[in-house]
Amino acid sequence: MEGKLSNGVPQFATAEYSAQPGAALCKSCGKSITGAYYRVNGAPVCGTCAQRIKDQMPVDSHSAFLRGICFGLGGAILGLALYVGFALATGWIVGFVSLAVGFIVGKAIAFGSGGVGGRRYQVAAALLTYMAVSLAAVPIAISQQMKQKSAQQQAQASDPATAAAQPKMHPLKALGVLTLIGLASPFLDLANPAHGLIGLIILFVGIRIAWRLTAGRAVNIVGPINDPAPAMPG
Repeated sequence: MEGKLSNGVPQFATAEYSAQPGAALCKSCGKSITGAYYRVNGAPVCGTCAQRIKDQMPVDSHSAFLRGICFGLGGAILGLALYVGFALATGWIVGFVSLAVGFIVGKAIAFGSGGVGGRRYQVAAALLTYMAVSLAAVPIAISQQMKQKSAQQQAQASDPATAAAQPKMHPLKALGVLTLIGLASPFLDLANPAHGLIGLIILFVGIRIAWRLTAGRAVNIVGPINDPAPAMPG
């Protein structure tokens, strides 16, 4: 029975064998091993399957990393929109949405890179997840500010005596200030210790999800080994 592959990694949990008991069998294709063999993550594999696994393994490259980052940015924007949409639709800012954001970003980077993972992919996933969650505070704050401004304008229209000149800030400067406040918002929430600490813990778990999804799959191939392959127990 031919073994299944996931991102170039052989899956050995459900292998079936048709050869005679005691024969040395390839853990990927299930055929008897003759001559030199390899070990893939400790499991004996014939030379043909070992070469096939090598050919199917994702290869890290500059282009793979750039594709992963581009897809990760898309995932971060989608996660931010999900966070903001949920908050505006329900009126609740629920930190558990951070878990979905981490999952989306991690999956997006893994898909864009073609299954390649590693430390730089993990760092990118962690940063994008943090930015998506923290910057969600900006459109939420703008929406709340617009509602307050609308209420103030209605009050001023009914009572002109309450009208007062308010200082105006350049739009770009205002956006920059809001961005900085947004990036710091997970820690600014610690002004309410219980709420802020829970939010940080959930955000950390979301980042951890993205980190694990972009870790990549380690495949250790040793060989060729010229000694006789170990026989399967009868």
